[in-house]
Amino acid sequence: MANTITSKIELNVELDENRVPEKLHWTAQDGGITNEEAKAMMLAVWDGKTQETLRIDLWTKDMPVDEMKVFFHQTLVAMSDTFNRATQDEKMTATMKDFCDYFAEKLELNK
Repeated sequence: MANTITSKIELNVELDENRVPEKLHWTAQDGGITNEEAKAMMLAVWDGKTQETLRIDLWTKDMPVDEMKVFFHQTLVAMSDTFNRATQDEKMTATMKDFCDYFAEKLELNK
């Protein structure tokens, strides 16, 4: 039997009195990250039993809209790369990348 290794990723969210995130911090010691502050996060996990994606999307109340647009664009690009690595579907990856370019153009992110 092979030895298993456990890696831990920790998320901490400070909320205001209305339960709106004020601060986000994350730790991933295997990646060299300790209590780093972030302004937004998206987490998706696959539930194999129910065959559905479960999500947590959080952002702090001081996250500027222009940064949120860049965050979304970079997340979409990363999802395209991940889709390609997971499926090797070059045609759909190219389509997704085209959408990312369109998204950036419409939001004027490349200026």
